[in-house]
Amino acid sequence: MKLGRLNHVGVATPSIESSIAHYRETMRAEVIREPFDLPEQKVKVCFVDTPNSQIELIEPLGEDSPLTNFLAKNPLGGQHHLCFEVPDIDEARAYFEGKGKRILGPTRIGAHGTPIFFLHPKDMEGVLTEIMESPRQAH
Repeated sequence: MKLGRLNHVGVATPSIESSIAHYRETMRAEVIREPFDLPEQKVKVCFVDTPNSQIELIEPLGEDSPLTNFLAKNPLGGQHHLCFEVPDIDEARAYFEGKGKRILGPTRIGAHGTPIFFLHPKDMEGVLTEIMESPRQAH
């Protein structure tokens, strides 16, 4: 397992529309993708392109969203996770399991349409970490 490129920084927000306005007007973002729902993960997402990565805006879909507790503690939203690419998700999962790192849930399909899993922040220097199989379009 080798650390791949930073794919995105996940930013939780109570309102994607408000966050889009912020990134467009304040940060002068030029490419903001269309928001879409990920019902299986109970979130709405929107990607903001930067020259070398992306910001993933994430808003809860319903009260049972995993973001509900995060936003209760951080009402304005904020940095939620970092996402790193790997060439082989199964190899990466076996590697982290072998290191005794806690994986949060099963491997599933993420917002980029590729397999992902999350590592517990207490095992990752306090940072919720998403591991994602590299999307073909990134290479």
